[in-house]
Amino acid sequence: MAFMTAAQPADDEKARDFEADTSVLAGDAARPVIADASRAIRATRPAQSTRGMVTSPHDLASEAGLEILRAGGNAIEAAIAVGAVLSVTYPHFTGLGGDAFMVISDRGGNVRTLSGIGQAASVVPQYAGEIPVRGAGATLTTAATVAVWDQAYTFSRSAWGGKQGWPSLFSRAIAYAAEGFPVTPSQQFWQEMRADDLNGWDGFAEVFMPRGRIPQAGERFFQPALARSLERIASQGGREFYEGDLAARIATGLKQVGSPLTAVDLARTRAREEAPLRVAYRDGELLGLRPPTQGVTTLEIMGILDRFDLAAIPEGSADYYHVLVEAVKLAFLDRNRYVADPDFVDVPVERLLSASTLDAHAQRIRMDRAMHWPHRFKTGDTVYIAVADGDGNCVSMLQTVYFDWGSGVVLGDTGVLWHNRGASFSLDARSPNMLRGGKRPFHTLNPGMYLKQGRPHLLYGTQGADGQPQTLAAVLTRLIDYGMDPLSALGRPRFLLGKTFSDSRDSLKLESDAGASVFTELAARGHQLSPLPAQSQLAGHPGAIRVDGQGFTGAHDPRSDGRALGL
Repeated sequence: MAFMTAAQPADDEKARDFEADTSVLAGDAARPVIADASRAIRATRPAQSTRGMVTSPHDLASEAGLEILRAGGNAIEAAIAVGAVLSVTYPHFTGLGGDAFMVISDRGGNVRTLSGIGQAASVVPQYAGEIPVRGAGATLTTAATVAVWDQAYTFSRSAWGGKQGWPSLFSRAIAYAAEGFPVTPSQQFWQEMRADDLNGWDGFAEVFMPRGRIPQAGERFFQPALARSLERIASQGGREFYEGDLAARIATGLKQVGSPLTAVDLARTRAREEAPLRVAYRDGELLGLRPPTQGVTTLEIMGILDRFDLAAIPEGSADYYHVLVEAVKLAFLDRNRYVADPDFVDVPVERLLSASTLDAHAQRIRMDRAMHWPHRFKTGDTVYIAVADGDGNCVSMLQTVYFDWGSGVVLGDTGVLWHNRGASFSLDARSPNMLRGGKRPFHTLNPGMYLKQGRPHLLYGTQGADGQPQTLAAVLTRLIDYGMDPLSALGRPRFLLGKTFSDSRDSLKLESDAGASVFTELAARGHQLSPLPAQSQLAGHPGAIRVDGQGFTGAHDPRSDGRALGL
């Protein structure tokens, strides 16, 4: 198979099939682990296995995780390998210069979370007007993805008896960065979307515009500087990113572009191990991350919906979308009022998830009338990873650079694209998310887990910033209340409430295949509607794995470039 060139464009499906055939990439490190026959049917049925499963938004990343499981690795080890590959092959949504989160459980339901949020620089700039969303002014917080990998790996070895060597988890990622991989349609789309801006981003063009142009889907793409940085992390350990030679070069790169971050800030970066937040839902329990993530928001939405008999409401009806949207509105109002870094402000999570609050919110929802909704949409992009191993250990994980392409700044000779999560801070002294030195910003990321009888039953998460709780409400109700398999639940029409980068109206965006009658009924209740194309990229890229007595069933969103793979 020859690599495609710019003169040989491919549609999405052909490009995805091309990505999946890795026999021409990186020698033995990229040997195919799936058959062509399984690729041909992946869009028509979910993946199934009794031995272990991986899902991610990129074929090569899912295969890297499956390879670790096949070698006897556990769910944490496989998730790190998946995350490392995505940092190479999905650079517009994730990378070493971003943040990450894990929900981790053994088969007995002993759950912990790792919250990897880089803190603001010790000394923050005095901004005139708004915090920039691109460029050096947006490189305001440290990056904690590698810290999450490092701390999760330590836990894997001490608690789960992990035996995979740390360097082995990076072999595929290093190979793809050094020897190339086919550009995805998603990478091409998001680079062309930002074509008017990216020439002004420090160091960006040298890495992501070889020969002065945007690479096309299917073209072989190389990141040799990033390969060298990954090699340092693989050989020296995760703290190399924060305290070693690589950290020194990152600090130099930050200083050269005018970032307020210093080597001292990098060295202070750690992921936080915390107990998860919990809320009852039907005959199980939903788990999420603590603030400053919006995990509490997703749980609040689901707690409100638990007060409604969804089984009596037809899935996909106007009533179905209406009650989900109204629950989202109520939880978002609480989120915007309270959720921030609890080290700096009081975040009343217990009250927000209390029965009295959830009851009161549910009673405010009128099935015949939409609530007014003035809300500023928060953008952002990320990747979802889930792994379940043969021993029943599970990982639900998200990685991000915030906006697509993050700050746009590539640091010195490291190949590391830095995120722009600091742009989510506020300069309003009345905001709980007001910028302060050392503070962690509000974070939209919130991977989750659903326990039944105290054990992991569903792993779930999605890309999409403000859209994350909305997408998860649709996916979870379809999985739990309507008993759909993961692929069916992920493929059904979804909505997005609020402004987007392509539509500044505070409207309810709904995929067109929801049906004309649904649009008509929702409009009659007062929803301001904007149709989205079916299977729209704006509807998020969730993934899910179901764990039950039959084994594992999983899928990744058909809107994405990825899929689930089972042993």
